Amino acid sequence: MSGRARLALCAAAATLMASCALLPLVSPATWILQVVFLLAVQTGVGALTRRVPLARPLTIACQAVVTLLLLTLFFARDQSIAGFVPGPEAFRHFGELLQSGADDVGRYAIPAPLTPGIRLMIVGGVLVIGLLVDALAVTFRAAAPAGLPLLALYSVAAGLSDGGTDWLWFLTAAAGYLTLLLAEGRERLSQWGRVFSTAPRSPGRDPGHAVAPARTGRRIGAVALGAALVVPLALPSLSGGLLDGTGTGVGTGIGNGNTISAVNPLVSLRDSLNVDQDRQVMAYRTNTDDTQDMYLRIVALDEFDGTTWKPAQRHITAVPDTLPTPAGLAGSVRRTEIDTQISAADWYAQDWLPMPYPATDVKIKGSWRYEPVGRTLVGDHGQNTRGLQYGVKSLIVQPTAEQLASAPEPPAALEREFTKVPSSVPGVVARTAREVTAGSSDRYEEAVKLQDYFSLDGGFTYDTDVQVGNGPNAIARFLRDKRGFCVHFSFAMATMARTLGIPARVAVGFTPGSPLPDGSMSVGLRDAHAWPELYFEGVGWTRFEPTPTRGSAPSYTQSNAPTGQEPVAPRPSLSSSTAPSTAPSAGQSCSAQERRMAECPSQSASATVSSGDDGPPWYRVLAWTLLGLVVLAVPLAPMLWRLRRRAVRLASARHASSAGPPSVPGERPADELGVTVLPGEGPVSRRTEVAVGHTLAVWRELTDTAWDYGILPDDALTPRRAAERIVRLGRLDPPAAEAVHRVAGAVEQVLFAPEPRAQAGLVDDARTLRRALRSTVSGSKRVRAVVAPRSARRAVWAAADRWMDLRARWAARWASLTRRPSGQQSG
Repeated sequence: MSGRARLALCAAAATLMASCALLPLVSPATWILQVVFLLAVQTGVGALTRRVPLARPLTIACQAVVTLLLLTLFFARDQSIAGFVPGPEAFRHFGELLQSGADDVGRYAIPAPLTPGIRLMIVGGVLVIGLLVDALAVTFRAAAPAGLPLLALYSVAAGLSDGGTDWLWFLTAAAGYLTLLLAEGRERLSQWGRVFSTAPRSPGRDPGHAVAPARTGRRIGAVALGAALVVPLALPSLSGGLLDGTGTGVGTGIGNGNTISAVNPLVSLRDSLNVDQDRQVMAYRTNTDDTQDMYLRIVALDEFDGTTWKPAQRHITAVPDTLPTPAGLAGSVRRTEIDTQISAADWYAQDWLPMPYPATDVKIKGSWRYEPVGRTLVGDHGQNTRGLQYGVKSLIVQPTAEQLASAPEPPAALEREFTKVPSSVPGVVARTAREVTAGSSDRYEEAVKLQDYFSLDGGFTYDTDVQVGNGPNAIARFLRDKRGFCVHFSFAMATMARTLGIPARVAVGFTPGSPLPDGSMSVGLRDAHAWPELYFEGVGWTRFEPTPTRGSAPSYTQSNAPTGQEPVAPRPSLSSSTAPSTAPSAGQSCSAQERRMAECPSQSASATVSSGDDGPPWYRVLAWTLLGLVVLAVPLAPMLWRLRRRAVRLASARHASSAGPPSVPGERPADELGVTVLPGEGPVSRRTEVAVGHTLAVWRELTDTAWDYGILPDDALTPRRAAERIVRLGRLDPPAAEAVHRVAGAVEQVLFAPEPRAQAGLVDDARTLRRALRSTVSGSKRVRAVVAPRSARRAVWAAADRWMDLRARWAARWASLTRRPSGQQSG
């Protein structure tokens, strides 16, 4: 492996090692496998283009183009041309993904879910850093400045991380950078010899083997690393800087102490519902026998951007002694206050507090903050629910159908905020909502018809094996396929309600759970759930249940309930204890998926619709990548072959005096003009062979350059006549004409002089001709001469010659195997 190839591998390894600092930021960390593959392709493209060789800007451009094609294949395949060529739709999709990724970064705490937007930001960012490092360290041979993009990558990760293993990622990134410096120094210094030591060389040691420089480089790197670790300790610093583990906000994310700017990431609902063995999340006791409405609500998703539902950024306050009356709840609506004692499992670490809705009072220890709009409690500075015991007073609200049907218009500000529907939502969503609710007399009837459409009349099937889906067409696909689970049903109903002008949002939490023998209720992973909440003035935010076979439909939404019938109020149970349950977990063992969730401080239902699809299988991606590279290589093959041939010819001619005759694949320089040079023994024959090879390589490059620009070669002419023809047809100026004649004269000299000698400056003469021809032809001819050179057909001729030679050798070998021994006669 050449020194530059080793340097390229070290540059890719340094980028990969620095990107490991991003591993704690998102979960799962499967993106690192994607980065490894894409970095390998990017590095390989750079190595191939440098071997051609191409100009440095063209090398970087080729790497950037291939990187863009691969990103299109991975992230915008459906919006691209032929699956990997980006068009306007693909770039628009990239913009949407980056915007959603930026929103997710500001919204989720660490580790954030690997949404498509975050995946694109991480993978694309690492590839950009990798391209910069490769360009600086390998293409431009400046490894030291390549540390700046590596530092930027590490600094971003360190500024967001709040773990205790930052030192490990720093050492990993530093080791990658030092490896890159050592590789670059070794590659340079191996050409200089032992420049840092005056000790005599050992007998037999390669003069180019630079042990002292490598050892000196390691010492310098160790000193630099030590200084980087020690010096900052002696310098004054500001708290809350980029490298601080956490900000001053709520939860484990970044905030300003007055707003919620990050939501603890929630494990997807489908994963929770599909666990092999259910596991208890919490247990509770309540003083009512009717627990069908005891939904334990975690958070409200009240912002819809056309791709996903998520919590809006809200102001938070200290937890009041008594929570205010729920917004919109009038005194005429019947309600019952109940007490609930909740005990969370030791492994369940959720930033948001699960509570019955609407809560009126919370007795809890720890650092918690209150968000008034969603009426939720969120942990402050790392506070979570792990092993927590707390008490909640809440209301069971029992509106009648008549009260809901006669609800007045909601406040204008609330209606404006909670009926927003992005323009990217397909029209079929609103059209279906109007068809389902046709003939309704009020918004309540519309809401009930939407619920019945999903749970009873529409032919929908509950299926947790369906992918969550992402993008603006996810709801339209769900309406078409009619298969999904609670995420699909709640998101679709809330969106359709908004298109009808009904304020709507989505709640995430748990269904009431299952009773235990001791009278308490057990809530497990499979009880994770999402449901829509619709707003009716006078009642407030009201739960609906569109998911079939899950939860329970509220009595006020049942179609067969008599209009105006008063619901039966749940009575507090006098015999039930309020002590927290100490019952053991429902499962004594857990699957690999559950063990992973047990170690993650964010266990619950998913609050996002954009997770779940990790992309196509790797073998399909690999096949498309190879196909894309072939599609690119075929039209560019003549140009790459011609560039390679020119570089080899001119390089061999320039170094012929020290390296002997040129070795140009597919050509035999000694007989290119029908002249055979017979190498004998002694220095004269060697000089003859060198001179002929040097000069003929330049002459063939000169005639092929003229051919590329439309001047066909004529092998019947002598070199002098061929030069006159090139000057005449190319309309060359005097300096270019002199250059062509000098090369032709050198050819005649090496062919016919008693002692041929190579002439200096012939390479520059060949380049002078190319510049002169470029200046005399049109732009289209210049492009064709580069992209589709006519002389590239020599590659076909060379391949045909090799094939004929191969056939002749095999024929001779076969004849020797079948030939009878001498003197043998047939029977």
